[in-house]
Amino acid sequence: MSLPFRLAAVAGFALLMALCAQVAVPMVPVPMTLQTFAVLLAGSVLGGGWGAAAVLLYLALAAIGLPVLAEGGSGLDRFAGPTAGYLFAFPLAALIAGQLSRRPLFRSPVRETALMIGAHLLILALGAAWLARSLGPADALANGFTPFLIGAVVKSAGVALCATGLRRLAPFRP
Repeated sequence: MSLPFRLAAVAGFALLMALCAQVAVPMVPVPMTLQTFAVLLAGSVLGGGWGAAAVLLYLALAAIGLPVLAEGGSGLDRFAGPTAGYLFAFPLAALIAGQLSRRPLFRSPVRETALMIGAHLLILALGAAWLARSLGPADALANGFTPFLIGAVVKSAGVALCATGLRRLAPFRP
């Protein structure tokens, strides 16, 4: 696959993350969005390295002030606020999901869904750990982890289904 096509795919997934971030259910202190769906889909379709690159591009766009984060947010302050732990976890989760989804063990829809649930749990755990600094562990768990579990399972199944189809359309080799 050519480098221009890969770069276009990275940019396309960064755009998808920005769009999915706008599908938000306002909650305090962290909104529920479709960002993690797009983050893990990027890793699963593009592979770990290219998927993480898409996430890093997305985060760079947010850092320079483009309104690509949840509820149109942007700026460096978002990387120190309540959502920072989740944002920092995104590239790692895309990398891990992308690397592992390439292995034959995870090629079945059920196993890939389980892998994506694990990647979601990583994002939620790191996000809640960041929140615990300001809210305390119990409140961080109650407000930054537990309410997102059902959505994580649903989004994980969606990632597994969509990734299978997208990989058939444009098979990326890491």
